[in-house]
Amino acid sequence: MSDENVKKNVREFYDRVGWQKDDDVHYQNAQYEDLRPVSQEYIHRCHMRVKRHLPAEGAYLLDAGSGPVQYPEYEAYSEGYHARVCMDISIVALQEARKRLGEHGLYVVGDVAHLPFLSDAFDGIVSLHTIHHVPMEDKIGAYEELYRTLTPGKQMVVVNGWTNAPLMVRLDGFRRFVKRMHDGWLRNIKKQTPKKAVNPAAESSTPAQDEDEAERKVPSGTYVQKLNAKWLTNALEGKMDFRIHVWRSVSVPFLRSVFYADWSGRFWLKVLYALEEIFPEVLGRLGQYPLIVISKPDQSE
Repeated sequence: MSDENVKKNVREFYDRVGWQKDDDVHYQNAQYEDLRPVSQEYIHRCHMRVKRHLPAEGAYLLDAGSGPVQYPEYEAYSEGYHARVCMDISIVALQEARKRLGEHGLYVVGDVAHLPFLSDAFDGIVSLHTIHHVPMEDKIGAYEELYRTLTPGKQMVVVNGWTNAPLMVRLDGFRRFVKRMHDGWLRNIKKQTPKKAVNPAAESSTPAQDEDEAERKVPSGTYVQKLNAKWLTNALEGKMDFRIHVWRSVSVPFLRSVFYADWSGRFWLKVLYALEEIFPEVLGRLGQYPLIVISKPDQSE
């Protein structure tokens, strides 16, 4: 498939499906996040990791591949900026972003690998889960374009995922084992509980076979190629100053399969977050989602 067809398909998917709302609050794309109450604090703290690596204030923040700026934490990234420039290949994404940001935002249809902006234009840049949709031939160019438009002396943050993250590969057997154990435990509880006593609104797990099926689903029309830490290091080394930290070390299927409210899930997620804070670079390279911090030197110093 040509580069243009890849981009066309991604744009059409998000216009028609990904940025349509399933309800009054959530977009269809939110199904790829763990929005259960048990995970809420952990997900919030992971989202806020981005903000700590961005300049606290400035004139313009570029959100490259902004989508609709769908989570409240995303909005917080530009609190100290005069305006947030939302750029996306999807016009629907920008229409939804305008509803959230209003006059604080500027809205531009564009391609992250060919940015329509002057060099050194932005005091901060963030790009979340976007470059994995870029065709292979343009991936390095996307990083170079973001770097070109960053103001000297400033930092930008890119969040993506790794293909076959080593940590997730090693823990897949454990994930499946815990899921089977919990599903069996739930079935036994239900057998012993009168139907009238069951609370249908209570938080429960997805059956194992349904969860595995959901994990295998790939949205039609999207191109995804995430690569790995070795590829990124080889691609960027010598071109720009970068560090790989952890955004989140585990995948959504792992979260849904291992951490449950009725099994002290909140406590174990606090432990996981603490480990990520202690070993950010190790888990950034081995875990599922890296947070890549790129700095542009100030030539005047």
